Amino acid sequence: MSRILVIKLGALGDFIQSFGAFSSIREAYPHAHITLLTTPAFYDLALASPWFDAIIAQPRPTLKRPVSLFKTCQKIKDFDRVFDLQTSNRSKKIFHIAGRPKHWSGISKGCCHPHANPSRNDMHTLARMDDQLIHAGIIPQNRTVPTWLKDHGPTLQERYAVLIPGAAPHRPQKRWPISRFAEVGNLLSEKKIRPVIVGTKEETPLATYIQHTCPDALDLTGQTSLLELAGVLGRACVVIGNDTGPIHLAAIMDTPIIALFSQDSDPRLTSPLTITPGRTTIIDVPDLALLPTSRIAALLPT
Repeated sequence: MSRILVIKLGALGDFIQSFGAFSSIREAYPHAHITLLTTPAFYDLALASPWFDAIIAQPRPTLKRPVSLFKTCQKIKDFDRVFDLQTSNRSKKIFHIAGRPKHWSGISKGCCHPHANPSRNDMHTLARMDDQLIHAGIIPQNRTVPTWLKDHGPTLQERYAVLIPGAAPHRPQKRWPISRFAEVGNLLSEKKIRPVIVGTKEETPLATYIQHTCPDALDLTGQTSLLELAGVLGRACVVIGNDTGPIHLAAIMDTPIIALFSQDSDPRLTSPLTITPGRTTIIDVPDLALLPTSRIAALLPT
């Protein structure tokens, strides 16, 4: 039985968009022992999935953490084949420090299964990973809804929509003004659709602001694990949010989404895509501060 290592360290959106690749690797090697190398944030999500026999979850190995980096490189020597789905400078360093292992799929110079497509940096994340697998001799499988995520999290009796007002703190240009999210919350309430706000605990002040304007809104920020969040997103009638990890989780759950992009990120390369075509609406504007609520109001369910 071969021992396979899959490297995917994050962030959340990148990890979610790797579900199709994870499934394709498992389909290609049904009897292999497959281990995932990831970060602690994704341990529970990976453990609940049907693709891995073991999970190695540790802080991202860097030269600033030489002990962690050394341990990672030592572990890699135990595997027969490695799929580097992170394809970053960090994972390229791991390849070389680990002694250039045989049967490595990635972009590291000298690896035996390089993803050598000169257009890889101009490809959407999903297409790029599929193309990498093809270069490694694997037929990519069609993406499917992860049914193993559906039943997690609180179940709300009323019809509801999810608002995702947060995004990476160091990239404020990716955030639609919170006042507009509050306006959308009121519009949803008028339609008898309850607004539900999700995000991290650090984003609770955003939920508090929305609730001040829209008392009907339910605040779940900081109150769900990723498994629970997936269930909440999967049962919503629509998810409206910035370009951040949870919007990708909503997309893989095949919930209709309205994703908001500014010039700070390129939807051509990273847009969340639902399983069913036609359920993804991308609003792409140079400056989200200038995006009026009316653009979203016209897209809300009746």
